[in-house]
Amino acid sequence: MSLIELDAITRTFTLGAATVNALRNITVAIEAGEYVAIMGASGSGKSTLLNLLGLLDHPDSGHYRLEGRDVTTLSADEQAALRRDRIGFVFQSFHLVPRLTAAENVALPLVLAGVAPELRRQRVAEALGKVGLSERADHRPDELSGGQRQRIAIARATIMRPAVLLADEPTGNLDRHTGAEVTELLEALNTAGATLIIVTHDPALGQRARRRLMMEDGVLSDERG
Repeated sequence: MSLIELDAITRTFTLGAATVNALRNITVAIEAGEYVAIMGASGSGKSTLLNLLGLLDHPDSGHYRLEGRDVTTLSADEQAALRRDRIGFVFQSFHLVPRLTAAENVALPLVLAGVAPELRRQRVAEALGKVGLSERADHRPDELSGGQRQRIAIARATIMRPAVLLADEPTGNLDRHTGAEVTELLEALNTAGATLIIVTHDPALGQRARRRLMMEDGVLSDERG
């Protein structure tokens, strides 16, 4: 059984009088522990595919199985719980809560899951240590650099020990040196066992992945490095 299985997935959007076929009959399987890049031009469907994998969007037809569960049949509450517990997100714009400290941002998924305060503190300290920001625990996002904010976002994304880590242009707002550091951190998480799926338009970042899913006009082709 694959970690992720998409079977004949389609997704269309209506823009004015036009119909956009964002995903056309997508069938693909991703195994636990893989490092996959989803690549393609703007408008090719790669972000739509990532949003669907992250249960932020829903297919018009087809089936999506995560860890053997057909998530397309789950209720909104069941999907929300699955998204919280089994899927980690890293976004280009970080999406940190400005008024919360780094530690409080990282703790948010644990709070939503009802984890006890003492265990939350232990897990947050561990997560901040892994991204090298233990000393920044009490700083708010506006007191951190872009690279530090992305590291905090990665700590938050992995705090629930998800089955899959989804990263949408994770280095897009960073300079080259900082972007390389963030890439190395994500790859270290993959080496440690996390399934890593990155959306990127950067060929250099895409070539680092062991497998590339190329999107063009909603159609997927599969490459392996």
